[in-house]
Amino acid sequence: MVKQKSMGWEIAQELEQKKTMMERLIPEWRHIKAALIGIFVFFIVFLIGIWLAKNPFEATVRIQSDPVIAKALVGDQWAIFWSVVFLAMFFEFMDASAGMGFGTAITPILLVLGFSPKQIVPVVMIQQGVAGLVGAFLHREFENVEYKFSPMSETVKLWLVISVMGCLAITVSIVGVYGFLKLDKIWIELYVACLLVIMGFVSVFSARKERPYRLSRMFGFAALAGFNKGIGGGGYGPVTTIGGLMAGVPAKSMLAVTAISEGTVSIFAVLVWAMMLTSGVELDYVLLPSMMLATMVTAVLAPYMTRVFPEKMWKFVVPAYCVLVSSVCFYEVGPKLLALLK
Repeated sequence: MVKQKSMGWEIAQELEQKKTMMERLIPEWRHIKAALIGIFVFFIVFLIGIWLAKNPFEATVRIQSDPVIAKALVGDQWAIFWSVVFLAMFFEFMDASAGMGFGTAITPILLVLGFSPKQIVPVVMIQQGVAGLVGAFLHREFENVEYKFSPMSETVKLWLVISVMGCLAITVSIVGVYGFLKLDKIWIELYVACLLVIMGFVSVFSARKERPYRLSRMFGFAALAGFNKGIGGGGYGPVTTIGGLMAGVPAKSMLAVTAISEGTVSIFAVLVWAMMLTSGVELDYVLLPSMMLATMVTAVLAPYMTRVFPEKMWKFVVPAYCVLVSSVCFYEVGPKLLALLK
């Protein structure tokens, strides 16, 4: 007997047809249990973050950035940065619900606040890795997506294609851009900002069209997203999510696929950076407790909101938020670019 092919997004479509938005808002015990599991995992990583913030290894030091100096932190001292917690809560909620924006938006903002890149990039990678994988589990439990391996559903194929292409591209971009070309960060930020605004506007104008699903369209988007992640730490979610919409994947399920793909690729990026750190580069995990404290609530709530609100709303929210994220990037890049060109 031939098993019927599963796309993986039928469950979300059936739920939307059977229940109203208010009915989807009322949680079942399965949803409550999944949320508690998610919070528990984030709490464990929060505790690990506290341990790492105390500089237990030779390669971890307390970098004296402006916010750290203001709190007079040295050695193994650490603190919760509440400004970072509130910023991370907002951008993580939008990232987990709209599939983009955390690394792309929060990284330049934290740089403006005075934190060092070595305090930001490794923490963002770890946070995105954990939040992505937990988010993928929650999206499944909240019935936004279904993953089947026998026969393999299209959502699993998407995850594998996006993750494998992304990991290859991340390796090329990290080693090539930082190991050989050594480009100025301003050009990397400008490239990511221009790419986001183009994809955002294209997807806004094409949101009303129903596109036939084609997996082949995702190869290029996956490679481009991985390249972005490697060179700038952001620009992954927007390209992956909007690429999926343009490839004909329903919005809710694409948000879930982006979560598991970004989680996989971020964990891989952490390993690549770890291998490059053998050259003697030192890191500071002082921001990890603040990031994980923010993630505990928002990364659980956001996938549930994806379940509650209708599919047609996400088709416009996702590209519109992409344009907003690109605007934040241009706002941060503009003054530095003008100063460089003078």
